[in-house]
Amino acid sequence: MTETHPGEFDAKAFLKTLTQRPGIYKMLDEKGEIIYIGKAKNLKNRVSSYFRSQNASPKQQAMVAKVAGIEVTVTHTEGEALLLESQQIKRHKPRYNISLRDDKSYPYVFISSFHDFPQLTFHRGAKKRRGKYFGPYPSASAVKETLKLLQKIFPVRQCEDSYYSARSRPCLQHQIERCTAPCVGLVSKEQYANDVENTILFLEGQGGLLIDRLVGKMETAAAQLEFEQAAAYRDQIARLRAVLEKHCVEGEKGDVDIVACAAKNGVACVQVFFIRNGQHLGNRQFFPKVGDENQPEEILQAFIAQYYLDKTVPHELIVSHALPESALVAEVLAEQAKHAVAIANNVRGERMKWLQMAMTNADSALNARLADRQGLQGRFISLQQELGCDITPSRLECFDISHTQGEQTVASCVVFDREGPVKSDYRRFNIDGITAGDDYAAIHQAVFRRFSRLKNGEHPAPDILLIDGGKGQVAEAEKALAELEINDVMIVGVAKGPDRKAGMEKIILVGNRQPLDVTPGASALLLIQQIRDEAHRFAITGHRQRRGKVNKQSVLEDIAGLGPKRRQVLLKQFGGLQGVSSAGVDALASIDGISRQLAQRIYDTFHHQDGH
Repeated sequence: MTETHPGEFDAKAFLKTLTQRPGIYKMLDEKGEIIYIGKAKNLKNRVSSYFRSQNASPKQQAMVAKVAGIEVTVTHTEGEALLLESQQIKRHKPRYNISLRDDKSYPYVFISSFHDFPQLTFHRGAKKRRGKYFGPYPSASAVKETLKLLQKIFPVRQCEDSYYSARSRPCLQHQIERCTAPCVGLVSKEQYANDVENTILFLEGQGGLLIDRLVGKMETAAAQLEFEQAAAYRDQIARLRAVLEKHCVEGEKGDVDIVACAAKNGVACVQVFFIRNGQHLGNRQFFPKVGDENQPEEILQAFIAQYYLDKTVPHELIVSHALPESALVAEVLAEQAKHAVAIANNVRGERMKWLQMAMTNADSALNARLADRQGLQGRFISLQQELGCDITPSRLECFDISHTQGEQTVASCVVFDREGPVKSDYRRFNIDGITAGDDYAAIHQAVFRRFSRLKNGEHPAPDILLIDGGKGQVAEAEKALAELEINDVMIVGVAKGPDRKAGMEKIILVGNRQPLDVTPGASALLLIQQIRDEAHRFAITGHRQRRGKVNKQSVLEDIAGLGPKRRQVLLKQFGGLQGVSSAGVDALASIDGISRQLAQRIYDTFHHQDGH
């Protein structure tokens, strides 16, 4: 690796040291922060072009003016350079790069292979369990819709193992004919295995073969005068045909992703349509960070290189624009996927219809985004005007506190930038070591902990820190920042107005005796309400989760004679703590291991607490 240090950058001297081999280069500003990462087949030629070009774009000129140092990493091939560039951009998200903001893992449909009666379920994360995985699907809702459809056609159990093993009688799913109740032995292994095999055939895109098999079975049953069974096959075939008509892509048998891009006014939308085993699993939209001058083809190339770094690569990508380096990208993806990958943009027939659909969706989502962004930009400008800021704020953080009579206190911190919520930067803090109900101490602790991490470089500083509260809370936030020697963040309190009515909030500024006189109808108030409500929602959700964990543990743990195993059995049998609390003594005593006396103690615990 070659490196120059931030400071006065001597481009001529540096260029003389460069190799002509492939690799990546990182441009650094005077603070040593990476502002751009690029790859090159010939490092010397590529980096030199930035400093010798007479026709550089305004963006390139602005970037080069900030360069105080360059780091170079040499690779064996241009393909290695492309892969390394994509990894580094995704990790560092430099200011001048096209970068993808997509941190979510994608869900799958999973069929286990380690059960006597396999389970069909939703899966996200590492593929550690033995079985078959189908996907990826674009969203959790797409998986849930598929599972719901499958349950209507193939009665394979979708319950959790804990629920399955605790059953002593069939559940509601059996009663509505969505499960054959293997938990209580109402179906043979052979018959159940047949349902599992049919489910796998469907998920593998073998719907036509599956229908042929079911038609054969229907005809056999009818010939043997088993008319009820024949009617059941007939209904199953009808449901299967309806699903296949809705989800199958004509002429497709394998795995294809259709990727379309639309870009305008410095905003881009990429739509991905997922086709697996000839079935359309759904689509998803992305809004990568781009510049005003980036064209759809270069946005697509950057998106594809970054997006498929850690995901399953299909055998073919159909793209809306020809990639600048299509062959190189295909080569790198094939190396990663361990199979050939084709990238095409000139398609016909049914494929062209799907590509046009993806492009229409990308355009529609982009226009909606631009409209939202324009409204949000106006709110940020209004906030600048109302608060008297020198520049338009670009990052806001808001804190809120939630507790029940001082117990299980949780503080939330939510973040907004000029494009809306930045959910990856949201944080919650479990507040301990304070007097119950002391909101001032809670705000102090949360702000101190959050901004301690800022000083360690874990996240950027906000321009404005919003506190859900009045002068007391604002004063505590100010103290916390002073202790950390942070004095360049504006603190704004948002106190509830009369009757907590929206739009009547009082805006508190440090050093001002009276609340700020906000212009009536100013859109800044809408922005403040939006971020305050989001902080409130996020805090309440965290508090409920914390309270739920404590309640689940403490209430049952205090009952003499009720050990960990019996507690688990109770919670499973009654579907949670609420079910246990509403159960009568007879119902509690019907559980194995729960005596009449213990059931009475459990009942008395809950009803004494409720004041009954």
